[in-house]
Amino acid sequence: MDTGLFIALLNPTIALALGAAFFLLWFHQRHRSYLAVLAFSYSLSAGGFLLQYFTLPIGMMLTKLASNICFTIAGCCLAGAIVARNDRPVPYAAMGLLMGSGLSALLWFMFVSPDLTWRILSMNFAFGGLSLLIAAELRPVRHNGPIENILFMLSLLSGLNFFVRTLVVVIFHGPFTGYDGFYVSTYWTTALLTHALLSLLIALCLFTAAALDVMKALRTETHTDPLSGLLNRRGFEERADVLLQRCAAARFPVALVLADLDHFKALNDLHGHAAGDRVIADFASKLRFAAGARGVAGRIGGEEFAVLLPLSDLGAARLFAEAVRTLYSAGSVDGLPPGTKVTASFGVAARSGVEGLEPLMRRADEALYKAKRNGRDSVRLSYERPETVFTPEPLSLG
Repeated sequence: MDTGLFIALLNPTIALALGAAFFLLWFHQRHRSYLAVLAFSYSLSAGGFLLQYFTLPIGMMLTKLASNICFTIAGCCLAGAIVARNDRPVPYAAMGLLMGSGLSALLWFMFVSPDLTWRILSMNFAFGGLSLLIAAELRPVRHNGPIENILFMLSLLSGLNFFVRTLVVVIFHGPFTGYDGFYVSTYWTTALLTHALLSLLIALCLFTAAALDVMKALRTETHTDPLSGLLNRRGFEERADVLLQRCAAARFPVALVLADLDHFKALNDLHGHAAGDRVIADFASKLRFAAGARGVAGRIGGEEFAVLLPLSDLGAARLFAEAVRTLYSAGSVDGLPPGTKVTASFGVAARSGVEGLEPLMRRADEALYKAKRNGRDSVRLSYERPETVFTPEPLSLG
């Protein structure tokens, strides 16, 4: 095979393979729409490269214009997908201004004042600006993980490639007067090779990002109770253990609140399981709202819930529990008959020293039992403190 033809087909082959791979990822993860955009972007860029080498019946100039339009749309889609994947607003206006300016300059130097060198500079500078725009969008999230940081660096590298490489090659090569010898020139060869390398690196990062997104989702599913949306017992215990360790290191107070829905079995039997599910979901939403981002809330049993509150002593935790109890008992639950009152009982315990989660939960559970035994719809506190073991130091003789 001719070397020039091999190099020309390298990028469209890579782009089509990457487009197909992203399409398969999206096919199995339809909710991640950025994967479909990536598939479209890489597939369209393959068409752009093919149109650079093969001329359509519409003529060479219109074929080149179609090629650059493909590149422009593909570049905007790639940039938008990278930004959207990080849950940031896509800068459509800035992207449109950059690429619109590039295409406008291309049209001018193609049909009004024909100049191949300025056409090259116009489009490369537009793509360089697009790359730096994406780097600016990724800058605030670059510390979220290694993938975000690598994509940020690749965006900077891509911007430098479009600006610096293009200027250096054009300066050393001199102006291009036409397409004779253009596709075997240093500019075109370096453009193809750098594009292939950057495309593979960016795609590898995005594949890794997609895999990490799936793993994160699976981890969330294994640690989240689907009915309440809160952490399940396993997830709560893991998060609580980490929080207790951090608070112990910083010497911050911590309190635990346990809650149990009153007469839940009777309510379930009387109104049905669907009504019971609505009761659990309603209570969980109020508990989540009250705990906010600071507390760790979980559903640790059928109708039993727990909230670990950092920076809270026994008094603060009691106020928290009373607020939730009052809010819940005063409201109504959709789907239950009017006038049906649903209440909850609470047990509160404050951490003593470096007390672990298990003894803290035991003390809060004992307080909760007192609340259930003494009429329910109330808050009880644990004033018990774990026993401290005194180990006498050996006497020093001498």
